[in-house]
Amino acid sequence: MKTVLLVETFSVACFVLLSQVSAKNSEDIRCKCICPPYRNTNGHIYNKNASLKDCNCLHVVEPMPVDGNDVEAYCLRCECKYEERSSGTIKFTIIMYLSILGLLLLYMVYLTVLEPILKRRLFGHSQLIQSEDDVGDQQPFANAHNVLSRSHSRPNMLNKVEHAQQRWRRQVQEQRKSVFDRHVVLS
Repeated sequence: MKTVLLVETFSVACFVLLSQVSAKNSEDIRCKCICPPYRNTNGHIYNKNASLKDCNCLHVVEPMPVDGNDVEAYCLRCECKYEERSSGTIKFTIIMYLSILGLLLLYMVYLTVLEPILKRRLFGHSQLIQSEDDVGDQQPFANAHNVLSRSHSRPNMLNKVEHAQQRWRRQVQEQRKSVFDRHVVLS
């Protein structure tokens, strides 16, 4: 129930942010003039929201740091560049990144909280509590395949994944026995 509520809230937040993505901001375009030091004035960087045709020193540099006759010489030294960015693309990328991060977080919660509960219900409480000392030559998930084959309500792909996981666990257990009990390193 809480997961569904979180997903719905996240979906609404994404929709609101995506609806704002399509609007073109005045901050998406600007003219940037870099003016080096000139006579007794220091160098300075000027930014102004301006169109491409107005991207020059006369329209961007305000207030003009030099007087009348030196304006042209000062402006010739300035380098003005028109810059345009897509804030919509930036917002979309951030939303996608946060969405993927949120889904991974939900999956982590599932793995840490819900999966152990489901395993206890499926395999029985006694097998999960066994300690390594009690295991001995027994394989802790020996009857996992039988339990999985009896459950007809689970999808076939999930059964295959569970079977592969159980096989991997048996291999790890056998490797542990070889290394720690028999002191044999597998090649």
